[in-house]
Amino acid sequence: MATRLFLVLLLALSFFSPAQAADRPARPFQPGERFTYDISWLNITAGTAVMEVMGSSGSDPSSLTTVVTTARSSPLVTKFYPVDNRVESQIDLDSLLPQHMTFRRREGKRKNDFDYTFRHHEGTVTAVKDGGSEVLAIPPATQDAISCLYFVRTALPLQAGASLAMNVHHDKKNYKLEVRVEDIEQIKGPWGTREAARVLVIMPFQGIFLNQGNVRVWFTTDERRIPLRMKAKVIIGSITADLMDGLPKL
Repeated sequence: MATRLFLVLLLALSFFSPAQAADRPARPFQPGERFTYDISWLNITAGTAVMEVMGSSGSDPSSLTTVVTTARSSPLVTKFYPVDNRVESQIDLDSLLPQHMTFRRREGKRKNDFDYTFRHHEGTVTAVKDGGSEVLAIPPATQDAISCLYFVRTALPLQAGASLAMNVHHDKKNYKLEVRVEDIEQIKGPWGTREAARVLVIMPFQGIFLNQGNVRVWFTTDERRIPLRMKAKVIIGSITADLMDGLPKL
């Protein structure tokens, strides 16, 4: 159960004006970035998650990149609830909007395959779930469950009191999410002590990952804005994802 909850931490993470390629600002994420997280639940290691920026793709390699998130349960958790999820999103670097997303969900006995093709200029998304296809309306500047994290890393001012709203399409539904910077603080973890912005993700719904209420994410305040820790309450206790590998040394 706990490993699948990692994805809701990303889902919880629109006001953005697309820039021309020549004026594109520097992004906090670059091809080759790879972060590994240990996921804990009830003081046990429940699984591992990996977030990767795979590099450019498509006919114009300067404008598209693919990000991938995988989550797998630990051997102990796998004995009673195996998890092996993979989410892949192709993002336009000029607008930071998703173009295509796939979600391979394997959680216990649940097996689902999702495929989303976004057509932002038409205001639609073609959503395919387990072979069934449907064209749905989406609001302007809609993110998917993974691209929203990279949008937040780029667009949210990391200063106390700053906020950002966005539209997110997930599981054939449109949601309005808001993120707020609660404070700048020093936090300790496997990385040592780092200055981080504590960001509250306001969840207006209970997602398919059984989160109970809001989510908090701690981003480094340097130019890379790395998510060090993500934490959310669940039905029993809370789940925490701590960065274990991929952070540059001080």
